[in-house]
Amino acid sequence: MLTYPLEERDSSPLYEYLYRRIRADILSGVLQAGQRLPSKRSLAEHLGVSVITVEGAYAQLAAEGYVFTRPRLGFFVSRVEQIPATSSPAFQNEESEHTPVWRLDLTTNRVDAARFPFSIWSRLARQVLAEEGTALLSPLPHQGLAALRRAIAEDLRAYRGLSVSPEQVVVGAGAEYLYLLLPQLLGRNRIFAVENPGYPKIRQVYEKSGVTCVPVPLDRQGLDVNALHRTGASVAHISPSHQYPTGLVTPIARRQELLRWAEETDGIIVEDDYDSELRFAGRPIPPLQSIDRQGRVIYLNTFSQTIAPSMRMGFLVLPPGLLEQYRRELDFYACTVPATEQCILARFLSRGYYEQHLSRIRNEYRTRRAAVLEAFRHSNFAHRIQISEQGAGLHFLLRLNTGQTDSAIRERAVSLRMRLSFLSEYTAWPDPAFDHTLVVNYAGLETDCLPQAMALLEQVFSE
Repeated sequence: MLTYPLEERDSSPLYEYLYRRIRADILSGVLQAGQRLPSKRSLAEHLGVSVITVEGAYAQLAAEGYVFTRPRLGFFVSRVEQIPATSSPAFQNEESEHTPVWRLDLTTNRVDAARFPFSIWSRLARQVLAEEGTALLSPLPHQGLAALRRAIAEDLRAYRGLSVSPEQVVVGAGAEYLYLLLPQLLGRNRIFAVENPGYPKIRQVYEKSGVTCVPVPLDRQGLDVNALHRTGASVAHISPSHQYPTGLVTPIARRQELLRWAEETDGIIVEDDYDSELRFAGRPIPPLQSIDRQGRVIYLNTFSQTIAPSMRMGFLVLPPGLLEQYRRELDFYACTVPATEQCILARFLSRGYYEQHLSRIRNEYRTRRAAVLEAFRHSNFAHRIQISEQGAGLHFLLRLNTGQTDSAIRERAVSLRMRLSFLSEYTAWPDPAFDHTLVVNYAGLETDCLPQAMALLEQVFSE
């Protein structure tokens, strides 16, 4: 008689558990082809379950072909190919016991989640759900909710000096999605130029989109325009207000050179305004698009750095000519950001909460940055380092005077449960000029943890 421990059943229905156990015995060969199964009544009495439970299990086995019936004789095992018993790999949670617990992590360049304005956001969420109601279930405009596009345009005018209409704004699910749109809008036959060193994911997304992507070196003023001319590129993806990872700010003369390049080559500049809001000295640098008179600059920004990376909300500002092309060729795409999140963000922006939030985190990170820099300058290894920073963003560069290779330092750090990021990781090809330089992302460095952090780094940097 078939016997199965019913106490091992999970939350699934009883008939389903019984069906799975009999099926496993058939596939493993415990029940042989042609073997007669117990009658429904006798098996039900043996297991202490209802006849309906056994009937449901047998019916499912018959429906899938594992058993067949003979009139007035009952159920018999079908001939099926047996599957050798193997131990199934245990699925592990991403946060399993094997995931390292880092004592120090200088690779994360995102705003501390503890700074998120949960109370304001939750209040706005309740208002949106109560007031918008069924409107949240209606199809969205392809470029995004009108209220959000108006709020973004007003924020750009008030705080970035960028005069654009809401019609020029295209809302999308984060920077990577917007990167995917650009080759479709501009054409895969173009050559795309990217900064070197630069954010590797930009090049990876463009290449996966099927376009030719060429790294162009930087000099002290940003993208080298002479080198850009030599590539034959007609699209340049740059971050002139605060380049990652070097922190360079492109001065006005170089910006004008880049605009002349775009006019001469019928080119397009993608201005990625990465973390421009987090500037701690003076006013934010005006966007390149603000001095573009020929419609050559696409402005791109997200709220990942300033609100939360999980929000996955960004936007493009298209010049008028490209806006017409976008509507003609790509307007079939549905907006990729849910209506509820767009409504909440629209109110967050238009009611001044976003600017208040930016003001708070600027003050917080201005203080934290000063404390981190002070800790490095008074560390026991201060005589072996040079710090390069522009008073903006959540990172700075630290050049270490050492004979060790970057890989050796990295391996030593990992052995001590520390994560470090090196400038050489952001380059398209090896260059000794970028060796021995760390990209220090300080957002996660709390002030009271700095003495321990300096002690750990002293161990890593020791020759």
